Amino acid sequence: MWTRLRSIWTIPDLRNKILFTIAMLLIFRIVAYVPVPGIDPQSLSKFVSTNNSGLNQLFGLLDVFSGGSLQNFSVVAMGLYPYITATIVMQLLTPIIPKLEAMQREGESGRNRLSQISRYITVPLALLQAFGQMALLVSIGAIPATQFSLFNGASFLPTLATLVTLTTGTMFLVWLGELITENGIGNGISLIIFANILVKIPQTIGSALVSSSGGSGSGANNGSFIFIGAIAIFVLVVTFSMVYVYLSQRRVPVQYPTKRRFMSGERSGQTTTYIPLQINSAGMIPIIFAQSILLLPTVLANYLTYSSNKGLAGFFNGARQLLDPSTTQYWVTFGVLVALFTFFYATVVFQQQNLAENLQKQGAYIPGIRPGPPTAEYLEKILNRITLGGALFLGIVSVAPILFGTGSVNQIPTAASLLIVVGVVLDTMKQLEAQMVMRNYSGFLS
Repeated sequence: MWTRLRSIWTIPDLRNKILFTIAMLLIFRIVAYVPVPGIDPQSLSKFVSTNNSGLNQLFGLLDVFSGGSLQNFSVVAMGLYPYITATIVMQLLTPIIPKLEAMQREGESGRNRLSQISRYITVPLALLQAFGQMALLVSIGAIPATQFSLFNGASFLPTLATLVTLTTGTMFLVWLGELITENGIGNGISLIIFANILVKIPQTIGSALVSSSGGSGSGANNGSFIFIGAIAIFVLVVTFSMVYVYLSQRRVPVQYPTKRRFMSGERSGQTTTYIPLQINSAGMIPIIFAQSILLLPTVLANYLTYSSNKGLAGFFNGARQLLDPSTTQYWVTFGVLVALFTFFYATVVFQQQNLAENLQKQGAYIPGIRPGPPTAEYLEKILNRITLGGALFLGIVSVAPILFGTGSVNQIPTAASLLIVVGVVLDTMKQLEAQMVMRNYSGFLS
């Protein structure tokens, strides 16, 4: 293993790609400590951490994609969440809008145009998120109203500067991610989120040590060591399970017609390959969807706290209390939503691929299945069957933190964080494997 790692540095261009990626990630971490002008990050962090547990869950979710930048309220405090949202929106709109679907079928140029549209959508989404985030902080008293108001002449320019700064920070991260993808080892957006999670690991471990070391005497110390050991074993088991599920796939055999030339003439033949259908093709997207929906009542309840519509405010306050993270119904609802969104997202992605139509155009077929609609129905049945296992797995993993207590800010993004780490590490290893094999070296994984 170490020999293979050392062999990476013997390839000059691959070594330069790795060094370039590390340099871009270091630039990002430096920018993450540049605060937004006019905002006191220390008082803001103190206020949010000591008030409103429901909002702590919201900020805990957003903080996953910013690597603690939200607590510091830096210029990249929103992280890549607007870009992720824009990408998901484009994936959902592609099968609905014919022009977008036609772009997707154009190949590489069409996908580049879709990516460009996603970046255009990111800008207004980032502006809206920045405005909503700041308005929410003002409504709970974390930021004085005099510092943020578009309808006040004295605070208009500072407010506009804050919105533009936060939006620019998000687009700067998107640009860094694309630089890593083009000039680094690839998967730039995922690597930035991965770096954010790694940065928060020491803080998470420290919080667990502090919370588990309550009491005095050797009994308390033994209890804390047992608790930490149980968490470590749990993380290892869940990580191994995620790797297993991430790599698991159902291989559907496919036969392609081929023609070979021999001395006596040209003969027809067949080549057998397979279609890999992943058990978990949705990744972390279902967890993000479920968390966003469950956190919506908390956001709306805080917006409507001072509203004149007491009936609507009371409704969302009741929903917020019902879906409090310390209650059992929250976790049950969370697990069910994750499973449902897994099915939904996997179906949308599968329909966008048009596998049956593409196979028919190429003259390929699945043995024993007629081309066309029967092939589509067959593949859809297989997808539903294997996605059931992936949905149940994601649902169980997402509610697993309840075994170690509820209501903690760091527990909410646990499942999403592990999925990101596992996915990015495996994808990066595959990238390195491809780079080394392409240069006639022995593979990194084999």
